[in-house]
Amino acid sequence: MKKIRKGDDIIVLTGKDKGKRGTVRQVLSNDRVLVDGVNVVRRHIKPNPMRGTQGGIVDREKSVHISNVALFNPHTNMADKVGTRTLEDGRKVRFFKSNKEVVDA
Repeated sequence: MKKIRKGDDIIVLTGKDKGKRGTVRQVLSNDRVLVDGVNVVRRHIKPNPMRGTQGGIVDREKSVHISNVALFNPHTNMADKVGTRTLEDGRKVRFFKSNKEVVDA
């Protein structure tokens, strides 16, 4: 079970965007995540009349390695480690290690 999923609220732990919060837009296969508003870079795009795209300078979000982000715990307002456990009904859920509260409802 993955510890970070699409739609999770996270905090960046290292890098130029350290301390920023955002929502995971996509989890990529190579242990990287796309986060809204984090790791924004500028790219120069060539115009392509065949596709109908216009050239210029575009702000784009690049991926961040999954080890550089942590799940945001709303009860402590801090980043928190995540573990997994099995409930009585057989479901596997994630929980915050600091206060043992379940992440998945």
